[in-house]
Formats: sequence, structure tokens, C-alpha cells
Amino acid sequence: MTGPAGPGAAAPTPAGTAAAPTGAAGGHATSGRGRPGGFVPGADRSVAPAPTDLALPVAGRKLLTGADGTVLRVADLPAGTAWVPLGTLDGVPAWAAEPTGPEELTGRWRGWASLAAEAPEPLATLAGRALTVVDWRRTHRWCGACRAELADVPGESARRCPDCDLYVPMRFSAAVLVAVTRPGPVDRPDELLLVRHSSGPTGLWALVAGFVEAGETLEAAVHREVGEEVGLELTEPAYFGSQPWALSGPSVLLAGFTATAADPTAEPVVDGRELTQARWFPLDRLPAELPPAYSISRWLIDATATAARR
Repeated sequence: MTGPAGPGAAAPTPAGTAAAPTGAAGGHATSGRGRPGGFVPGADRSVAPAPTDLALPVAGRKLLTGADGTVLRVADLPAGTAWVPLGTLDGVPAWAAEPTGPEELTGRWRGWASLAAEAPEPLATLAGRALTVVDWRRTHRWCGACRAELADVPGESARRCPDCDLYVPMRFSAAVLVAVTRPGPVDRPDELLLVRHSSGPTGLWALVAGFVEAGETLEAAVHREVGEEVGLELTEPAYFGSQPWALSGPSVLLAGFTATAADPTAEPVVDGRELTQARWFPLDRLPAELPPAYSISRWLIDATATAARR
């Protein structure tokens, strides 16, 4: 998969300073006002927003923060703003909104990549959810079966048609990316396969990545994408981790894998469409032009290089 911001362009170390309450990424969490636990998604509308709750206004593909980059509070937005629940961040409820007249609001409009590059991981995930929820609500207002206006399902990120009972949950597109290694020459470290894409951030050396097809397992998608893009066969992929990825679109979930080339002598052959280059790099001499630190692509690369040093 490629594009202006495909998953191969970027994977996990929290970066930056805290701009709002944050918690440990991936930790077990609890929901509810005032209770700790990192970021917990939610869709509870039974409690109205409080003035001190976190606020993430969205306009198109941009989020509004304070001029200094801090997360806004509900009290910072005009009265009467239509708020949508996102969940909690360290027990503090968070809300999204698509304000009318966004140009009249004071603060700093910024893309998800800009925020994710500075913010701790839980806040970046929350911002990605804000973009996803607002975009989904805007594009799923009407029933695709009978054209009636959809109604929110209480407590869920879903809508239902009042006329034909069509249930419309918020869906995600799954994509995979894989760190492919092979044994290096005698007395040399293992090598990692890195590629350059024909679109998007073409100067980066990234990982092979692509969207999962309907009816396909994640592992099968790994084999297919690597075969299509660089012509290599792999050993069985091992799951590494996942990341909601708001840069490729508002509803993308990246799943990372590691694998070894089945033939250690095989050389990659790029498809000429999605990729322009593919090379084996020694794990102790990786190029400087790697994906950003907030991306699962980078997390995979760094983890693979660290494992090779042990």
C-alpha cells in the first residue's frame, strides 16, 4: 500500500512533552470520570461534557489545539458546541466536535502527524480517534439501504436506521507492514529489507506494507504484499503489534509483523509501480532516512535492530 501517507512511510516510541494528562500506552485502563488508566475509547452520551473535559475540535483533517500546542478544554469552545464522546484520557473525558466557522476559533490548527510527533502516544491515539469519529459521522449520516437518516446507538460507536433497522458500526481498514530480515554474510550482522515508495514521502527507507483484502488473514496479507512488491517468499510471520494510523486515512489500523526471507540468497525485485527501490541493509548500518519515531514502522525497525545487538 502506498499513498501520501501510507504506513510504510512511518512506527513506537512516545515522543515530546505532555500537553495533557497521559498514561502508559498499552496499559490496562478503566473508564469513568476521574479514574486513571491511559486512553480508553468510549461513546457514552449519558453524562454531559464538563468545562474541564478535554476538547478536540476537528475541521477536515486538522485538529485545533492551543497556540502553545496544549489540548483545549470544553470551556475553551463556544457554548452550544455539539460534542461527541471519544472516551477518557487518564480518567478525564474527551470530546470531539466539528465546529461551524472554524476559522473564527483561536488556537493552532494542525495535522495528526504534527501532533503525534510531539505528543505522548496515548494523546496521539486520542487525536486519531477524534479525526476518525468526526469523519465517520459526517460520511455516515444516511442509511445506504433505504436513505433514511441514521440515529446514534446509545453507548456505541454505531448508528442504526429507524426505518429498516440497518446497523452501521464504525469500521476500520486493516493494513499490514513487515520487517523482513535475512542472515548477513559470514561474521556480519543480519540484514533488513527496506524500500522506497513511488508516492508519498519518497525519500524515506521504509517497510513493505499494504491493505488487507476481504477474506484474507493478516498473515496471508503479509505473504501476498511481500510477494507482489519485492518478489520474496517468507517464513511464517510473527506478530509484533498494532497502531491506529490516522495519516493514511481516518479509519486505518496497522498490524506489524516480523519475518525472515525463505531464501537467504534471494534479492528483492521491485514491482515498479508502488516501489522504486528495495535493498538489504546491515542492521548496524541502517540509513538515516527512516520513518518518524511515532510510527509503528519505526518501532519495528528499531526493535529489529535492538534484537540483533543482543
